[in-house]
Amino acid sequence: MPEFLNIELMNWEDFIDLVLRTIFNLIVVIYLVRYLYYKATPRKDYLFTYILISQVIFFMIFLLENINVSMGFALGLFAIFGIIRYRTRQIPIREMTYLFVVIGISVINALANRKVSYAELVLTNIIMIVLVHLLEKVFLLKHESKRIINYENVELIKPEKRVELIRDLEERTGLIINRVEIGRIDYLRDSARVFIYFFEQDNWVNSTDEELQQGDGGDDD
Repeated sequence: MPEFLNIELMNWEDFIDLVLRTIFNLIVVIYLVRYLYYKATPRKDYLFTYILISQVIFFMIFLLENINVSMGFALGLFAIFGIIRYRTRQIPIREMTYLFVVIGISVINALANRKVSYAELVLTNIIMIVLVHLLEKVFLLKHESKRIINYENVELIKPEKRVELIRDLEERTGLIINRVEIGRIDYLRDSARVFIYFFEQDNWVNSTDEELQQGDGGDDD
């Protein structure tokens, strides 16, 4: 094979393998995040992140595997990317699960060697697609999200005024609230921390998380 600076200009076998696996990996990931995830939760920031992270990890591990990098090093990369946090607040558990899925699939597709047949590789990906599809489309699981609001009308936090509290919060946030919980109450400032829970499928609007929150925000455990 022709070389330039001791590097092969073209290795057709590896090149074709890279092209086929790249196309296959993209098809699987795009189906998972664009059709399944984005249909249920149309957040473009996560859609952008999932696709790019998946493909970057795929290329890194595929090319490093070709230069005989150990399995331990590759799995170390997987672990590092798996714990990356792109925002100061915690990533919701559902989004973190999708991140783990796309990273895992990309690692599998990149690391599969000649001891793993294409049939086994395709079956592994199909099983993951079917599982996610069943959870999202067939079982009709609703994803309950939580927001934290600093609420100043402490008169409405009484148990007997729960209906009025929910109605007031819905008017302020524009969300259809499923339930509320009362957190810390500050009578000196006449305010309380209120946790509101809602189903994203019923409430999605083209707003950022900051627009849905008043005061402190994020998913607290």
